[in-house]
Amino acid sequence: MSSVYEKYDLKPVINASGRMTILGVSTPEQEVVEAVNFGLDHYFEVKDLVNKSGAYIARLLDVEDAVVVSCASAGIAQSVAAMIVRGDPYRLEQLHAHPHQVPSEIVLAKGHNVNFGAPVGTMINLGGGKLVEAGYANECSPAQLAAAINPNTAAILYIKSHHCVQKSMLSVAEAVEVAQAHQLPLIVDAAAEEDLQLYYRLGADLVIYSGAKAIEGPTSGLVLGKRQYVEWVKQQSNGIGRAMKVGKEGILGLTHAIERYLVKEKESGAAMVAKMTPFIERLNQLPGVSARTVWDSAGRDIARTDIAFDHARLPMNTTQLVQRLQQGNPAIYCRGYKANEGHIEIDVRSVSPAQLDQIHTAIAQLTQETR
Repeated sequence: MSSVYEKYDLKPVINASGRMTILGVSTPEQEVVEAVNFGLDHYFEVKDLVNKSGAYIARLLDVEDAVVVSCASAGIAQSVAAMIVRGDPYRLEQLHAHPHQVPSEIVLAKGHNVNFGAPVGTMINLGGGKLVEAGYANECSPAQLAAAINPNTAAILYIKSHHCVQKSMLSVAEAVEVAQAHQLPLIVDAAAEEDLQLYYRLGADLVIYSGAKAIEGPTSGLVLGKRQYVEWVKQQSNGIGRAMKVGKEGILGLTHAIERYLVKEKESGAAMVAKMTPFIERLNQLPGVSARTVWDSAGRDIARTDIAFDHARLPMNTTQLVQRLQQGNPAIYCRGYKANEGHIEIDVRSVSPAQLDQIHTAIAQLTQETR
């Protein structure tokens, strides 16, 4: 519907940054769209839909229970609130009204205290929790995580993300050992992760996923894990979860997307390399530009194009180049996390060969402008 762009005066976007919230994350396949539309066109007893869709997802993933939420960020806030409220109806309704004489501190490795579009700490605070950092920005061992635990600790939170510091950080399995040794629940935020069973099988008590990233469902989130904890997350629909409720269409859409995700063939990193190789070869013919294949820093099977720019030979710095790409028509969004170091990355998962040609043309034009 190109008329939508015209009607609202919107620019088309080439998404070379990956499945990012700022661009609408993903484009679900037709079967998922049909499930969303069925939800839009019908009524349900919503509590029954929540419980039975969650039970259905739990059977698919071989976990105790699951619940669809509005997004992964909401999953963090509601999971934190669940660990503080723990089924108490008064605390549920008075979560932020005054201090409760119950544990409310959430221990998090300092290197995991990131901004993923909003600060992790904001989601913890929204859930009534107080963030306690463990270790240092570039280091957190199991012993350092354990040292931050005290009688006021309600849970441990682990963020599995490329945004986080990767070096010298304890693994999820090590965090599980610390949590179990101290009889505390471990919440794993695995928003963009591709394995929907790994962290639960490692022993995490609650695991949170984005419904729209790897799963390619509608905007939504998934919380799965131990039955009692998931029940407490569900209870938040009468507390803070009311302000972040997911619609019936989102519940049905994500449930079907998960079902499809488990059986469809996923694009491999090797396929991504084959797709981007001609693009890299053409980029390397441009003066002041050097391109190569790199792999996802968080360990996923995702290959990307890393493009380095020689500032001494180019008319603008890399941060300016990223901005100019975004200001074009179509707007081109790349991964600009390392622009200050003279690098950008191109994620090809949502990019067609024709769009790769457009990206090459745009970079060629910008790098050959007169100073």
